[in-house]
Amino acid sequence: MSDATPPTVRLVNEIARQFQHQPPDAAARAVADHIERFWDPRMREELRHHATTAPGSLAATALAAAKLVDAPPTVRR
Repeated sequence: MSDATPPTVRLVNEIARQFQHQPPDAAARAVADHIERFWDPRMREELRHHATTAPGSLAATALAAAKLVDAPPTVRR
């Protein structure tokens, strides 16, 4: 049986799981920070695409982080 979950979705959900001990807003900011520091722009674009077209495939923290990626600093507070 193969896993049909796209690699970017699987990865962001795994990263979000690592921050589940934090309050939701802090966790989303931490995941977004990780993505901005370490993900290639193409991966960030793919994440934005999934957040728009298949938001149900993302964990709640991952979806919140996707909305923060590359957002102006005032939105990230």
